[in-house]
Amino acid sequence: MNLHRVTNVLAVLLGLACLWFGFNFTFTPEAAATGFGIPSWPEGDAAGYFGVKAARDFANGAIVLTLLALGKRRPLAWVMLLMAIVPFGDCLSVLSHGGGYAAALGIHAATGVVVLLTAGLLFATSRDEAGTGSTAAREGNRTRVRSTV
Repeated sequence: MNLHRVTNVLAVLLGLACLWFGFNFTFTPEAAATGFGIPSWPEGDAAGYFGVKAARDFANGAIVLTLLALGKRRPLAWVMLLMAIVPFGDCLSVLSHGGGYAAALGIHAATGVVVLLTAGLLFATSRDEAGTGSTAAREGNRTRVRSTV
């Protein structure tokens, strides 16, 4: 399996994981919250934050999968780079609200590292594509200019 395919697989898995988290926090928020890593969760009106998390995860997953489906690997690389803020922010939230290091580092920080790795791979594999495409376009323009002169 070449690097381009590995990168695609990672991006798809991350996008699907975001959608899965969104579904979980929408339909089974208490169960989903248990796996997040913060021991005491909001109740009553404060539990509305589960919907906020679900919407964030749905949007992130949809953005990743849409950009990948459209073949926009370079913009996806930038989006993934910025989206790494989310799991690292979640890691800090877990640590600052009484959660364990295992959940903070093993779930959230590790996810952040995978997102950063995927962004780097997307940059690396899209650079080759961008260079090939722009070179071909320039070559084509030169050929047309030469043929008309």
